Amino acid sequence: MICDYSIWAVLLIAFGVFCASFVDAIGGGGGIISVPVYLLAGLPAHFALGTNKLSSCIGTAASAFRYVKNRYVDWALAVPSIVLALVGSHLGTRLQLMLEERYLKYLLLVVLPLVAVVLMRQKTFPEQRQEISAALQKSIVFGFSLLIGVYDGFYGPGTGTFLLLVYCNLAKLDIRTASGNVKLVNLASNLGSLFTSLMAGKVLVPIGLIAAVFSIAGHYIGAGLTIKNGSKIVRPMILIVLGLLACKVLLELVA
Repeated sequence: MICDYSIWAVLLIAFGVFCASFVDAIGGGGGIISVPVYLLAGLPAHFALGTNKLSSCIGTAASAFRYVKNRYVDWALAVPSIVLALVGSHLGTRLQLMLEERYLKYLLLVVLPLVAVVLMRQKTFPEQRQEISAALQKSIVFGFSLLIGVYDGFYGPGTGTFLLLVYCNLAKLDIRTASGNVKLVNLASNLGSLFTSLMAGKVLVPIGLIAAVFSIAGHYIGAGLTIKNGSKIVRPMILIVLGLLACKVLLELVA
């Protein structure tokens, strides 16, 4: 299948996935970049989403490893969240596969501005945990892990960012622990979605594996910068995503 695409298309995917993974490891939202790149390279919408899950899963595992290694994971919150995200992403992907491709392209124009609005409302990220009851914190983390897992399986772009915003603002986690938990939950939801896409034959495995190499590099570097710099690096990266996002939406509107 890889021979059906030019070397320039593969190089475009590799570069785009590296940039997306670097951004995703820091502030989430990597799918905002990678999904359009796969589409721009000529992959049909369902294959773009499925192949993106393959490269994303492998790359996210690299950044998750760095957070686990540095002990920035709350396992009491992470383990149930992983299970719920798996269930949600599987359900979301099954829903996605019922739709025609043109509806997914229309959805792109709706989802991306919504992600931008949410990000624009986020001014700072906490460096320390804030006070909240354990029961309320678990309810928030578990409920949104399931809900956002469904969204991730259905479409995906902005999943990590949504989780990060919820974990920091509502569940009151610090930016590093929130990022570590986000990576594990996001990895679980990606795996659930990937499995469903593979069973449906909607993944171009050779292209996905090539892109995964660059995804690993982007995630590993981005996670290291977040662990070292915290919110200092997260905020500027999200602003970069917003700039790219605005350009993307404007181009789609005038096309």
